[in-house]
Amino acid sequence: MLKKIFMLLAALCLLIPAGMSQAGAARDYIYIVGSSTVYPFATVVAERFGKTTKFKTPKIESTGSGGGLKLFSAGVGAQHPDITNASRAIKKSEFERCRKNGVKGVVEIKIGYDGIVLANAKKAQTFKVSRRDIFLALAKEVPNPDGSESVIPNPYKTWKDVNPDLPAITIKVLGPPPTSGTRDAFAELAMQGGAKTFAWLKALKHSDKKKFKVIAHTVREDGAYIEAGENDNLIVQKLEADHTSMGVFGFSYLDQNSDKIKGAFVDGVQPSFENIASGKYPLSRPLFFYVKKQHVGAIPGIREYLAEFTSEKAWGDDGYLSERGLIPMPKAERERYARIAKDLAPVITINDFE
Repeated sequence: MLKKIFMLLAALCLLIPAGMSQAGAARDYIYIVGSSTVYPFATVVAERFGKTTKFKTPKIESTGSGGGLKLFSAGVGAQHPDITNASRAIKKSEFERCRKNGVKGVVEIKIGYDGIVLANAKKAQTFKVSRRDIFLALAKEVPNPDGSESVIPNPYKTWKDVNPDLPAITIKVLGPPPTSGTRDAFAELAMQGGAKTFAWLKALKHSDKKKFKVIAHTVREDGAYIEAGENDNLIVQKLEADHTSMGVFGFSYLDQNSDKIKGAFVDGVQPSFENIASGKYPLSRPLFFYVKKQHVGAIPGIREYLAEFTSEKAWGDDGYLSERGLIPMPKAERERYARIAKDLAPVITINDFE
């Protein structure tokens, strides 16, 4: 009898993929974490998936891109997420943490594009800013107005101080925390883009990349920039209540709340579906999710969820995700990532960061 029990246990172990603990088989739903920007898209897919298949609706938590990748990379097993959403690409340090903790199969799926917007209340004045204006308004240190190649603590109090063509409204911007992929992308696309309009800072990027990044990416801490957590809906509510405030979030939230808020023109371009899709809008970025290959087969429904997300009815030009603000990839790119999702290959390697 005892021999039969051991044989049964051995057979069960063979059903669990290598690297996946027996505890992993105990969970009967997909567990997803990550980006607040990707969250509404993933939620729509998850709800449809739960209603149209035999699998349970996946559990999704909005933790921010950095927070999600931290949870995802912590290990393999039921206590760890199967998928993490991200509004930026995985970093080398995060991939190294995956390797360190035994996460050996990480598959990257690009899902589409999004724009980062600087928005205010619908009834407030329409803003037309440049990336240079954004950098000067929000950087902790800015180029010395005397023209020397040095920086000083940010002295600007109003938008008019930054640019005489802007209104004399106190600089007050609600935005995501450092754990957010939106914050990372905002720093890279908006602030760094503005910093490079100064010739000496653009040169510094090549001569001392680390020093340049500190100047270009560090946000001021004197109250002009207010970290509003990962809840973009909360930012929308605050903008409605205070018409002098601006907010930073993904285009999808602007699109879904167009009756309450409006986006600022950046470098003369309005944030719109068409302008982001065409690449005209300067603050556009790709969106991703990452799959833990070791959980596929042990956690039910992962392959089927990937098939739903990467179907034309979901992420296609006329798919239901575009109705929620996702900017579809070109068809050839969608086909490529649909194949990757189906085959769970190629898996990211350290060479992808070199």
